[in-house]
Amino acid sequence: MQSVLMGLSLLILGDSHFGMQNYLITTLQDELIRRGAKVASYSACGSPPSIWLTVRVASCGTAQRVQSGAITQQTGANAKTTPIDQLVSQNKPNMIVVAMADTIGGYTKPQMPKEEIQEQVTALTDKIRSMNIPCLWVGPSWGTEGGPFMKTFARVDELNKYMATVVSPCTYVDSTKLSKPGAWPTFDGQHYTVDGYKAYGAALADQIAKMPEVQASAKR
Repeated sequence: MQSVLMGLSLLILGDSHFGMQNYLITTLQDELIRRGAKVASYSACGSPPSIWLTVRVASCGTAQRVQSGAITQQTGANAKTTPIDQLVSQNKPNMIVVAMADTIGGYTKPQMPKEEIQEQVTALTDKIRSMNIPCLWVGPSWGTEGGPFMKTFARVDELNKYMATVVSPCTYVDSTKLSKPGAWPTFDGQHYTVDGYKAYGAALADQIAKMPEVQASAKR
């Protein structure tokens, strides 16, 4: 298992699910490293995908972690993103993973904002396309219904199916296939408990490792 992803260098751009210890910035990252990958994760909490195009302040903080190092977090005016150009130059990935979905799902809105979603996704995928780096886009996971974010299984399903059609040239990773609705515990409907993130991280790492695009990049 340890050498499956040897040669793979991943740059992960995530949202609040990568925001702190025991979230995916540790559970997913540690599992990918265990399988042989080099991983650098960057999180922008409460932000749309286009935040990675320029230096901007993430509304509820940033976090970053390179390989097995410590997590660096910033809040307030110091929570500034680093543009993807610089992140690619620093980390030299041979694959990019974008894991941003909940922040653009419009859970509090009666209708899913398709135009806004496509605009945000395309802003980042166009940039990645110009860099000619293979990419994955991780879609929303089920979470649990209710809570302050007003997440529902129906909207997650709708968002997931729509995002799968607009993330090209990235390959879509369907998080809803990794568990049954509500199977992983959350504390607010959207963010998982420690056990929930352990389950999500393990399942997501397993799915990523199986993908032909990932295996091809690892062999380069």
